[in-house]
This record gives sequence, structure tokens and C-alpha cells, in this order.
Amino acid sequence: MARTESSMRSLGTPAPAFQLPDVVGGETIGLEAFKDKKALLVMFICRHCPFVKHVQQELSRIGKDYSGRPIGIVAISSNDAEAYPDDAPGSLREMATELGFTFPFCYDETQDVAREYDAACTPDFFLFDAARRLVYRGQLDDSRPGNQIPVTGRDLRTAIDAVLDGRAVDPNQKPSIGCNIKWRQSTAGQGSSDQKVKALSGSTH
Repeated sequence: MARTESSMRSLGTPAPAFQLPDVVGGETIGLEAFKDKKALLVMFICRHCPFVKHVQQELSRIGKDYSGRPIGIVAISSNDAEAYPDDAPGSLREMATELGFTFPFCYDETQDVAREYDAACTPDFFLFDAARRLVYRGQLDDSRPGNQIPVTGRDLRTAIDAVLDGRAVDPNQKPSIGCNIKWRQSTAGQGSSDQKVKALSGSTH
């Protein structure tokens, strides 16, 4: 199974603005939707990737567990839906419904948002503080498909709790690992040089 790591964007980077449609409700979602939240979690996921399938129940649990806390959560899929129909909006809507997502699930058709965030893989997590500065980018936890480690969300939950409690997030962070973002043939070269290598690596996962 091909594996791609997070780009590990520099901590302190501001959250890029976006305006994307929620595949479930159809409304447009942007940073302003979370302006009153103390933290914001942006996660790039999809439906077909086995790494996402491995953790998707935990992602749903995180949404439910923090639903009463001052954190905004949004999931985004940026994959080429023509090449990967399972990642088309209709399929993503089914996924969100089946898993009971309590947060918006947006479709990044142009892939511009993935490039702005320097997203490299699915899943890829970006946690921002109240000033919308990046404080965590890394793995959900140590669990991977086949390694027999339980999925707990420990690393991401620890970072979220630190932000909500007003504590500093540990900067020693492990990258997320997953399927590479499925860039369109015509736009693959517009990402970062690191993404470009991964997008052209011939991965089928």
C-alpha cells in the first residue's frame, strides 16, 4: 500500500481562507462560519482511501465528543472525482450520513484549497488556535492499517485539548500518513514541489 506523509507545514502559518460547498446541506462554508470558536480543525479526507477508512469512525467520534466545546471542525475532500468516483460529492454525502458526521464535509472541486493548505495526503489534519495560527499538523495517532494498534485519536485529541485549555501544543509532532491527494492531471504541477513528486509517483491508493 503506497504511503504519503504530511508536508508538515510551518507552525504559526495562518489559516488560508476558503469558500466551499457542504456536500450534505449544500451551504457554503468558510472560515467565518467558525469565527467565534477558540480552535479550528481542518481535515482533508476522502471515501476511497484505506487509511481514512481505518480511522473514519474515530473522526466521527471526535466530532461528537467535541460538539459542545468551542472548536469548529470541517472536513474537506479535494480528490479528482473523475478518476476516483467514490470521492465525488454524492458519494461523500453518503459517507457523511452513514458515519453520522456532525461537522460540514466540503468538496474542493478546483483543488485550490488543498494547495493553499499544502495538504498532501488523506487523512491530513490542520489545527488552528483562536488567532487561526497553525498549532498542530500531524497524525491522528500511531494506528495504521494492519499494525494492530488501536485507533484512539490520541495525538490529535491531545492537541485539541491543549488549545481549548489555553496550553501550548507540543511542537514535536509526527506526520500523518495516508494516500496521496489525487491531483488532476492538468493541476498536479501547481502544488508544492513536494506534492508534485508525490502526485506523479504513480500511487494507486
